[in-house]
Amino acid sequence: MPKKIAASNQVEQTAAERNVSEKNQRIGSAASRRNFFKDSGLLLAGGALVGGQLAVARSAHAFAAESIRLGLVGCGGRGTGAIIQALATTGGDVRLTAMADVFQSNLQSAYRAIKGKYPQQVDVAAESRFVGLDAYQKLFESDVDVVFLATPPGFRPLHFERAIAAGKHVFMEKPVAVDAPGVRRVLATGQIATAKGLAVQVGLHRRHETRYRQCVARLHDGIIGEPIFARAYWNGSGVWTRPRRPSQTELEYQINNWYYFNWLSGDHITEQHIHNLDIINWVMNGFPVEAQGQGGRQVRSGASAGEIYDHHMIEYTYSGGTRMLSQCRQIAGCWSKVGEHVQATGGSCDISSAKIFDRRGRLIWESAAKEVAGNGWQQEQIDFFAAIRAGQTPNETEYAAHSTLTAIMGRMASYSGKVITWNQALSSNLSLADVETLHTLDSPAPVRPLASGAYEIATPGKTIAT
Repeated sequence: MPKKIAASNQVEQTAAERNVSEKNQRIGSAASRRNFFKDSGLLLAGGALVGGQLAVARSAHAFAAESIRLGLVGCGGRGTGAIIQALATTGGDVRLTAMADVFQSNLQSAYRAIKGKYPQQVDVAAESRFVGLDAYQKLFESDVDVVFLATPPGFRPLHFERAIAAGKHVFMEKPVAVDAPGVRRVLATGQIATAKGLAVQVGLHRRHETRYRQCVARLHDGIIGEPIFARAYWNGSGVWTRPRRPSQTELEYQINNWYYFNWLSGDHITEQHIHNLDIINWVMNGFPVEAQGQGGRQVRSGASAGEIYDHHMIEYTYSGGTRMLSQCRQIAGCWSKVGEHVQATGGSCDISSAKIFDRRGRLIWESAAKEVAGNGWQQEQIDFFAAIRAGQTPNETEYAAHSTLTAIMGRMASYSGKVITWNQALSSNLSLADVETLHTLDSPAPVRPLASGAYEIATPGKTIAT
């Protein structure tokens, strides 16, 4: 682990950020290579409060069986799904009372889907349905107890900061930022949330799945010794595209096709592959100190493909010298693989299958756990609401921010073709967009198309990514 998370002559840190840096230095120096797995257990006492939650404090108020009012910011598929899973939890009444989205059509579709599933738990009056780029702020001014942040990730640092300032408990989807300034902002806000006794949960749902928790716990107990090499994969097909409409402004088009613009998604290595990178960080009880790799656009082309690559392959190095090979690809018709693996001195582990093997390849442990319906997506909501009803305030901000930066560091390496260190990544002042200047859909878009209608693509060897 580096001695300093961010060099003091490169970026001015807040007191909250300095606390985060100092904590990570202690974590890194404490884990020797020989006793790595055994000494790096992350499971917290408390059963449902899973490994990886970095802070669990007592809040000033336990909801117990009281009704908990929810507000949804970002009414797409993931936001809709997360609210449905929250309404399915037991232990007391949970109801949706406010919604916000840039687009009226998204809000209406989500409202109908959620109301159709849980009609008695949806009580969103017309005056509590907010539309526009400032809709989030209006929702934060309402009387909701918990806000769900599920907009495109580029808005996450701003929305998280404002939600905590408004005194709301927060569930936010991953990733928590798309650039280093956003990561630093999220880390600082996470510290404020802890000080205010507010719960923060992040949608890295694998950390809540019983099979993953059991498997990582066995690795931390040293069942197969020291880590030597890790692999992380998210190789699959592409995602949707939405045709440009003649009446759309450029900003409206980009937000509607947010996955293809870095200021909104961070590229698929950040938006999607973060799940797998986070698992390896969890196993390693830390984050990489450097990354190098490559990527490009083998299939994606033209204006509809925006800015992002269709594949990345990154080699990450951790402080003890252990390396991780990361692959993510969005090309149809190719070999598909989503999962995580670790090779160690005494054997190997298929983490995603929760199976551990000795050096001869013989199975020595396998989880027998049965997940709840909905797997990690449902379990994370069960855990979250059980905690806040008990007056506990889990805060997953720190590890989520570190895994977000791990993905961003990989993108930096892929786009630039250079070795990127953790210090360089975290201290970078390259901001992909100032979303606070976007007041209406007529505002200038952060990225402008070229004369051809396509968008500028990162070129390794030329692009400055930090």
